[in-house]
Amino acid sequence: MALIVVIEDERDLLDLLEYHLGKEGYDVFASVSTQAVEKLLEEETPDLMIVDRNLPGVEGSEFVAKLRDEGLDVPVIFLTAKAADREIEEGFLRGADDYVTKPFNFKELMHRIKAVLRRSKPEESDIVRYRDITIRPKSHEVFVENRKIDLTKLEYDLLLELVKNKNVVLSREQLLERVWGDEGDYQVKTVNVAVNRLKEKIDPDKSKNYIRSVRGVGYRVD
Repeated sequence: MALIVVIEDERDLLDLLEYHLGKEGYDVFASVSTQAVEKLLEEETPDLMIVDRNLPGVEGSEFVAKLRDEGLDVPVIFLTAKAADREIEEGFLRGADDYVTKPFNFKELMHRIKAVLRRSKPEESDIVRYRDITIRPKSHEVFVENRKIDLTKLEYDLLLELVKNKNVVLSREQLLERVWGDEGDYQVKTVNVAVNRLKEKIDPDKSKNYIRSVRGVGYRVD
């Protein structure tokens, strides 16, 4: 289920967008506040953002340009009353993937959303997400807050196994069997060493606590 963030200062329109997107099966985070969205982006990477340009306290395209400068690579559709040619050009220069002017047709907007998602996430079903971690199994890439993290194959396999079993405690013996397999005569302390090394790479300042130790049992992610 794709996560779509909507930032719109007209409350009635915001509610309508949330309703129509939810009806199409999308997970929606709707807000009039860019501050609320910035807080969300600290934990989640949405699949698409729909942004009004006339927002309280900030111009929407300037907000998107700021996010682009910070490295956010999320598709953006501007949904705005700013319809002059120079304004549309300005929107694309500041990071738009598509530009829809008000008044608009909801059905057309839904088609545009699907088209942008197809272009930007052609293998979306293969992408695994946990909080602000993105795992791409086909390329064996891992990103934390859109920053690529270099992991060994073992560290990658260990992270993927934990994330795919979110909210489940995996014992050290289970992890040995699923990640290490029959490749050697390993002991459970091998798991401890590998988990600690993985945690150092994905959470070097120990502020996010992605992987929790369950005393006497094993590890889990929540």
